[in-house]
Amino acid sequence: MKQKGTSSRLWRTASEFLFASFSLAVLTFIAFRLHAPAATVAVLFFFFIILISLWIGFVKSVFICLQAILCFDYFFTEPRFALRMSEPLDLVALIAFSSTAFVITRMMSRVEERTTALRKTNEQLRVEIVERKEAEERLRQRDAELRHLVDAVPQHIFVLEPDGRFSYANQRDLDYTGLTLEDVLAPDFIARVFHPEDLQSMWSEREQAIARGVPWESEARLLGKSGQYRWFLIRLNPLRDEQGRIVRWYGTRTDIEDRKRAEEANSKAQADLTHVTRIMTMGELAASIAHEVNQPISAIVINGNSCLRWLAGEAPNLDEAREAAGRIVRDGKRAGDIIARIRALAKKTGAVKGRLDMNEAIREVVALAGYEVRRNGVTLRLELADDLSPVSGDRVQLQQVLLNLIMNGVEALSTVGGRPRELVIRTQDDDDADHVRVTVQDSGTGLDPQNLERIFDAFYTTKRGGMGMGLSISRSIVQNHGGRLWAVANDSPGTTLHFTVQKDR
Repeated sequence: MKQKGTSSRLWRTASEFLFASFSLAVLTFIAFRLHAPAATVAVLFFFFIILISLWIGFVKSVFICLQAILCFDYFFTEPRFALRMSEPLDLVALIAFSSTAFVITRMMSRVEERTTALRKTNEQLRVEIVERKEAEERLRQRDAELRHLVDAVPQHIFVLEPDGRFSYANQRDLDYTGLTLEDVLAPDFIARVFHPEDLQSMWSEREQAIARGVPWESEARLLGKSGQYRWFLIRLNPLRDEQGRIVRWYGTRTDIEDRKRAEEANSKAQADLTHVTRIMTMGELAASIAHEVNQPISAIVINGNSCLRWLAGEAPNLDEAREAAGRIVRDGKRAGDIIARIRALAKKTGAVKGRLDMNEAIREVVALAGYEVRRNGVTLRLELADDLSPVSGDRVQLQQVLLNLIMNGVEALSTVGGRPRELVIRTQDDDDADHVRVTVQDSGTGLDPQNLERIFDAFYTTKRGGMGMGLSISRSIVQNHGGRLWAVANDSPGTTLHFTVQKDR
């Protein structure tokens, strides 16, 4: 290919040179036949050389210029037909002709080079302009496609400036709120569309995230053009440049109204099931409850009769009667406390978390289950930490968990023979500094290690006639309190169940 290209260039150069030489010969012949004066011939040769230089370039035209000088000297200067100068003026004229021809040839060659370069530059500029226009058109098309895509995404998409000011919202967001982009960019946009109950906390968290330059996520209610609020999941992420500076924030709002309603319905169903399970557990404790209530009532009757007897004598013994009346009051309060605890466990209310002494809650549950524990020949031992941290939780729900674990332990021990039936309840600050741990350990028949996780599945039970909901509900309650519930097989016979609850801060 290279040899072919070189041959082509040589052939072109030779052709141009031969054509120029032939043209010079024709011009010389015509001028000679017409007996043109030397001055006229010189002018003709000047123009010829200029034209030739514009066509074949300076280097090639130099040789044609030399030929023209020789032709002019040979045919048009005296003596003719000889390459010699008879007069000094002829030599000067020849030198002037040659110099002028060379200068003009060079100048025209430069002009041609500049013209060619300018033509190439113009062509490059034209190509660049066309390419730039095509690129701008492609960019406009991509921008339009991107806008269509962003508007078609089933989410509300918005963009913020680095300082948190709104700069863009997609069409779906505008359609939901019924506002224009100018309304969205207004300073009062947030206050206009977000629910007042969500506004303050959401705005505070949002500003903190923007100030720290970290992603942010929250849930809030957003006002639609229908006048109704719907729940949205709001996410915000920063876009940084190469130096790590935030150049803008990209945000999305996802409609989670249906999910919220489903969660509320599920929460209500969970609360109903929890209450039913608690009532059923209370039914299992009916004998124990009756015994616990009967003891102070019997004591009240005995002390009442004693009081009447001390007052019925000829000389009423007021001191003894007063002591008997005091015991009646004491036992009445005791009966009232038992009934209050039973009512609290049986009452259907929502979760109300507060500061709670876990040791106290355990003692109250043990008092209710005490008769059932004794009736099954179980020895209950409490190992409660003296310096136990208070927890944050709902008393009734956590007592339900304790009651379930105690009744499961008693059930596991009811068939044990040939060894002590022991049930131990411990409390301690957990290794995790944010939690308190409660442990219920029995020495019963134990569980297959493969079933330690299955016992927390709904409707799975190892008890005859059991529903299989107690431990499942207990785990849900514990998880809602920021803790966890799990089972461990003892090295000796029996099973240990642990649960943790977050400390109150």
